[in-house]
Amino acid sequence: MKLKYTILYVESVAATLKFYENAFGFKTKFLHEEGDYGELETGETTLSFSSLKLMSELGKNPQKPSSLSPVFEIAFETTDVSKWLDQAIQHGATLVQDVKLEPWGQTTSYVSDINGFLVEICSPVRQ
Repeated sequence: MKLKYTILYVESVAATLKFYENAFGFKTKFLHEEGDYGELETGETTLSFSSLKLMSELGKNPQKPSSLSPVFEIAFETTDVSKWLDQAIQHGATLVQDVKLEPWGQTTSYVSDINGFLVEICSPVRQ
């Protein structure tokens, strides 16, 4: 078994894909013709988005996220945390935590994406 994809529920799939392209440099892998589902090229595990409307129609009870009381985070690893933090903010992300060197040897920062999801931008952990 392997983790194949994660799906986040958002108001606008197309706007979210565009945000992640501009803020973090990902490319859109797929956007359904009706605009209710899309995927990013993110490596082996796909980051996907589904509309709140579609999930409601499918009988789910989707809720909007809050970066003030998150229940999970998305983490993107990079060797240049400051660069990607600045780029994310320039394209609409909200700063949650500025660049910080953690005691375990990793550099981290946090933003809230345009939907309110908490996103960590971090360096590899030094071994």
